[in-house]
Amino acid sequence: MEIAGRKVDNEYPPLIVAEMSGNHNQSLDRALEIVAAAAHAGAQAIKLQTYTADTMTLDLDSDDFFIGEPTSLWQGTSLYKLYAQAYTPWEWHKPIFDHCRQLGLIAFSTPFDDTAVDFLETLDVPCYKIASFEVADLPLIEKVAATGKPMIISTGMATLAELDETVRTARAAGCKDIVLLKCTSTYPATPEDSNLLTIPNLRDLFNCQVGLSDHTMGIGVALAAVALGATVIEKHFTTCRADGGVDAAFSMEPLEMEALVAESRRAWQSLGRIQYGPSEREKDSLKYRRSLYIAQDMKQGDTLTPDNLRIIRPGFGLEPKYYKSLLGKSVKRDVDRGTPVSWDLL
Repeated sequence: MEIAGRKVDNEYPPLIVAEMSGNHNQSLDRALEIVAAAAHAGAQAIKLQTYTADTMTLDLDSDDFFIGEPTSLWQGTSLYKLYAQAYTPWEWHKPIFDHCRQLGLIAFSTPFDDTAVDFLETLDVPCYKIASFEVADLPLIEKVAATGKPMIISTGMATLAELDETVRTARAAGCKDIVLLKCTSTYPATPEDSNLLTIPNLRDLFNCQVGLSDHTMGIGVALAAVALGATVIEKHFTTCRADGGVDAAFSMEPLEMEALVAESRRAWQSLGRIQYGPSEREKDSLKYRRSLYIAQDMKQGDTLTPDNLRIIRPGFGLEPKYYKSLLGKSVKRDVDRGTPVSWDLL
């Protein structure tokens, strides 16, 4: 499959997506700085989120709408106030997308309702992201799929039955290209909860590209995902965690993004293909294997013994597997110490 002309499959390095989310801290200048930093770090795409507080929830502080979990980064606020703080103003999308394109980045977004899809269509986005929390919103899945553009779907919390329903719905509504991202919907997530062995299973079950939406710290989990076949890696990104922001605590900084881009490419390169035997570059090293050598000067008719027949490097003599069968055999001519054993000596 392709996204904005960029191939997304195992024949190419993984697509690295920098998720801006609300890390702009309500500053368009900071948003543009994040775009530039992501491009400089080597990311290939920037993803926004397209919603308003009113398209996400109701302006209520009652129990259902209040974040009270003490483990949450956003504990102590209402859903409405969180989204009002985190949203990306819709009038910012075009300048952000334009800046992305100027820097060679793919620019797209996560819509959270029909109005967001209609708006993003006016900006001609090349693909859509579906957030884990919206996987079960089948009317939204149908709306996005009807655009015919590729869909990148995070799978956090989704049961296998829910994913099957989501993928079937998307395909029936017109989406031909789907990427399923393994995701753990905790912020931050831990490696222990990542369960990356799900990635190849998703690929096999749904016959689609797969990847990782990663909320863990560092790059180790993402690199493991590449080794398991991930073709898309998404990470939250900011210029500096210390500057704060709704997602800053689990976002990558530029140097970390540089490392992810470089090491994910190395991880992808290392996959290669199933191969046994020496590669072309290894063939020169075969001479440093062990083989059979004459270890003492010998006269014609002398018998091979453990003292004069040794298994040593280099590898120009007969293979070590013949050692036992050659003991007790005699040489048919004088042989100097350091001569590789060959059949014509016997």
